[in-house]
Amino acid sequence: MDLPVMPPVSPMLAKSVKDIPPTGHVEPKWDGFRTIVFRDGDEVELGSRNEKPMTRYFPEVVEAVREHLPPRCVVDGEIVVVTGDRLDFEALQQRIHPAASRVRLLAGSTPASFVAFDLLALGDEDLTGRPFSERRRRLEEALAGVRPPVHLTPATADPAEARRWFEQFEGAGLDGVVAKPLDGTYQPDKRTMFKIKHERTADCVVAGLRPHKTGADLVGSLLLGIWTADGRLQHVGVAASFPMARRRTLMEELEPYRDVALGEHPWGDWADQSAHGEKRMPGAVSRWNATKDLSFVPLRPELVVEVAYDHMEGDRFRHTAQFRRWRPDRDPRSCTYDQLDEPVRYDLADILALR
Repeated sequence: MDLPVMPPVSPMLAKSVKDIPPTGHVEPKWDGFRTIVFRDGDEVELGSRNEKPMTRYFPEVVEAVREHLPPRCVVDGEIVVVTGDRLDFEALQQRIHPAASRVRLLAGSTPASFVAFDLLALGDEDLTGRPFSERRRRLEEALAGVRPPVHLTPATADPAEARRWFEQFEGAGLDGVVAKPLDGTYQPDKRTMFKIKHERTADCVVAGLRPHKTGADLVGSLLLGIWTADGRLQHVGVAASFPMARRRTLMEELEPYRDVALGEHPWGDWADQSAHGEKRMPGAVSRWNATKDLSFVPLRPELVVEVAYDHMEGDRFRHTAQFRRWRPDRDPRSCTYDQLDEPVRYDLADILALR
């Protein structure tokens, strides 16, 4: 491979802001795996955000790149999996598997797509020093005839339309919008773009904790649960961002709730991970780091906490929730899915057709 921009490259990042800034360019925020595609003829590499290649996991994307992208190019975008009329991040996560036979099977049963949104190089030209307005124009020209499973992300300069996208596209599994300065150059690993995401609150049961990696006297994360209609305490995610001093006081506050045997806990049967297939459980092995200890300390499910979250992925929070406050006034059994906002469904095909 011999390109003007060579792998690995750290993607340019975005910082969170509350409102959509007047940058002149807004596009959907795709909920997938950030990927920089390097193509030099038949040679293709799919680079990830952590700069490790993902090429082996998505053979169908490699073939689509060979068929649809220019012969020599470097394109920034997102690998996504579509189920029905929306994005499916859980299905996308399952695509990262060590067994080649499993990779081939999943490539057929849950094929991925690639959504392009920036152009770093074309032919012998390094475009990273050019303004985004030029890179976007060149990307549109290069992908003018592109067909699924490769897509060019739609974009708008209209603030009213950008606000409408922010409100509607969540129903198709997207998690907000991204605003990009038109005069900005491509700056790897720098937060020079702006992301605007939904933020909501929910009351959850604190049913467990994980100690901090630096010591057992510190809380690493709180394990959150919500009661289902059929009486199960569903593990919905974690709250994990605390100052170090707060991690110690949290451990002291939670100490009285640790007097519960795992067998008497709502998640006690999850000690046997083999019984639950690939469903994500509090004590399961991390898909990204098999050596990471995800075992948990069960707590009596009697404390209620209010957390902030951006959106749901299936029956769980898509990202780490943010601790807001304890809710001693709430009955843990009242923490059900009925409290959560359900976005109006929106067909993903309609979003991709906007271009």
